[in-house]
Amino acid sequence: MTAPADAPRLAAGPRHRARSPIVPPGARPAVLTALLAALLAATAPIGQAAALPAVVLLQAVTAAGWFRLNGMWPARQGIALAFAGGLTADAAVLAAPADRAPEAVVGVLGVWFLLVLVLQLRHRGSADERLDSLTATSAATLLTVAATGHLAAVDVSGRAVAVTAAAVAAAVLLRAVPGPAFLSFLLGLLAAVGTGAFAASRVDGFGADAVALAAAGGVCALIGHRVASYDFPSRFVHFTAGVALPLTAAAPAVYPLARALM
Repeated sequence: MTAPADAPRLAAGPRHRARSPIVPPGARPAVLTALLAALLAATAPIGQAAALPAVVLLQAVTAAGWFRLNGMWPARQGIALAFAGGLTADAAVLAAPADRAPEAVVGVLGVWFLLVLVLQLRHRGSADERLDSLTATSAATLLTVAATGHLAAVDVSGRAVAVTAAAVAAAVLLRAVPGPAFLSFLLGLLAAVGTGAFAASRVDGFGADAVALAAAGGVCALIGHRVASYDFPSRFVHFTAGVALPLTAAAPAVYPLARALM
């Protein structure tokens, strides 16, 4: 939620979103995404406690990046609320059995959406500004909590999370290669599938499951990358939303796939 003092600085943003150009984050945010994904891939096979720092870092960058991507800054209360929702979801997943993780996450979302609505009552801006704030805060909360999917999937199969994260890293790095957008998109997707094929050949018992996980992670990463490209040129957007969204977008896919395939 955005404080009332922030309202004048937000008024111009949402009305001009229709004319926002597509500005891909570029190579340096892609490297940061790959490093964060590599950290998750390295810690996921160890267990949930080891993977928790990477997930918390991802949630922090996701919460901040979503507000800036929507032209809403500063938004300290909204960022804090979304991030707190992510931390609560992490705690709920750690406490719940592996097969009850979805219920734990949905329960946290229900409580946090109620908090979002209650806290919006303090917003004293115009009707449009209140709607923009409500929408951005709700979406940021949803995305930040959804990133917990990586942590939930670790309890099912750390290897599945590792392969998916590695595919995200490969897809984003190749997507950042200069050239026609369609070609770099195709290269990113092929890189993700290639990561899965490499894992299938190196890890016993993985097989086609690794390719499926990697392909899903690559597609989600490229979608997240595309969403982060929709903004006026901004280094802050590129180094928050541009870093986090590709990996965050893969979180809702990795848990059900891990349950189905592993």
